[in-house]
Amino acid sequence: MEPNSGRLPGLEATGPQMEPRATSSAAAPLRRQFRVLVGVTGSVAALKLPLLVSKLLDIPDLEVAVVTTERAKHFYSPRDVPVTLYSDADEWEMWKRRSDPVLHIDLRRWADLMLVAPLDANTLGKVASGICDNLLTCVIRAWDRSKPLLFCPAMNTAMWEHPITEQQVGQLKDFGYIEIPCVAKKLVCGDQGGCLARLTAHSCSLISQPVVTSSSALSPGKWKWSGGHG
Repeated sequence: MEPNSGRLPGLEATGPQMEPRATSSAAAPLRRQFRVLVGVTGSVAALKLPLLVSKLLDIPDLEVAVVTTERAKHFYSPRDVPVTLYSDADEWEMWKRRSDPVLHIDLRRWADLMLVAPLDANTLGKVASGICDNLLTCVIRAWDRSKPLLFCPAMNTAMWEHPITEQQVGQLKDFGYIEIPCVAKKLVCGDQGGCLARLTAHSCSLISQPVVTSSSALSPGKWKWSGGHG
C-alpha cells in the first residue's frame, strides 16, 4: 500500500480550501463517518501504530488518517499502515502557490478527534511550549479546541519522572486536551515505567463510545478517561 494517496480521505481540492465531498456519485448521506486523526511521534512505542490503526478500523463508521514525525518512521513500515499517511514532506509538496491548500489546516478541519499516540518527551515539550516546527505540531497548534484531542505519553522512566514532565502534561490538560496515562511496564531499555497505555483496548474503547457519533457531544469538557491503567 502506498503511504499517501495525495489527498485527505473524503476531501478534494476546490481552490484555496479543501471541502468535504461525497465519495460516490449518489447524494451525500445524512450521516458521514466519524474522522479520527492519529498523530505518531518518535517513541519506540510507535511500533504499535499498525496495530492501533487496525483496531480503529474495526470500529464501524470510523475513518482514519495518520500524521507522523520523521523520527517515528524508524519504528514502523508505512506499508503496514493501511490508511493515508502524512509527513513533513507532504506539507511542502502540496503547497506551491497562494491558492494551494495548507495541509495542517485542512487536517484540523477534516478530523473530528485527534489521538496522539505515542506522545514522546520531545513533542510533549514542543506542544506545551507552542512550538510548531513539523506537520504534526502545526496540526496540534492549529487544533480546534472544541473537538477532543487525546494524548498518550510514552517515554523512558527517567524522562517521565523529570519534574518538567508533570508541568508539561498539566499544560496540555489546561489546553483542554485529554491524557490517556502511561503505565508501568518493562521498557525496551530494561527500565520499569513510562510505557504506552494499552491503546488497542482502552483508546479504541473510548473512541468507539456512542458519544462520538453526536456532534453535540464533542466538547472536550464532556470527555473523561475511564480506561484504567492496566
